[in-house]
Amino acid sequence: MTDVIVERDIAAPPEKVWAMISDVTRMGEWSPEATGGTWNKGVSGPAVGARFKGTNANGKKSWSTACRVTSCESGREFGFAVRGGGLPVSDWNYTITPTPEGCHVVEEWTDHRSATTKFLGRIISGVAERAPHNQANMERTLEALAQAAE
Repeated sequence: MTDVIVERDIAAPPEKVWAMISDVTRMGEWSPEATGGTWNKGVSGPAVGARFKGTNANGKKSWSTACRVTSCESGREFGFAVRGGGLPVSDWNYTITPTPEGCHVVEEWTDHRSATTKFLGRIISGVAERAPHNQANMERTLEALAQAAE
C-alpha cells in the first residue's frame, strides 16, 4: 500500500516530463533531498532492472542508497526500489498521464522499512517522521519539476 501520493498537472508534454524524471543524474535539480544518482557500471539510462546509486542530503547529513528500476515506460511511468545497507527501504513511482494542456504526474512513495531500518534511518537522515517529510518534499519536487519543464 502506498504511504504518500502527490499529484500535479504540468503544462509540458508527457515525454519531456518522463525524460526529466527518469534521468536520475538530474533529480537533484528539483528535489530538496535527492541530490542525484549515478548509473551503475554498464548502464547508461533507464530500463527495467537497471541499477543506480542514489545520493541524498538533509542539512549536514548525507547518504546513498542502492536503487533498481522496477518500471520504465517512456512517457508514462518510471519507478524504482530503494535499499539501504542491503535492507529494503522504499519504492518510488511516477505515473504520467497526457492531458489537453500537457500531463498529470502522480508521485508515490511506499515505505518498506522495518522498525530497525526506521531507527537507523532517523540517525542517518535526521528525519524522525518520514511520511510527512516526504510529502512536503514531493510537493516541492513536482513544483520545481513543473517550473523546469514548462
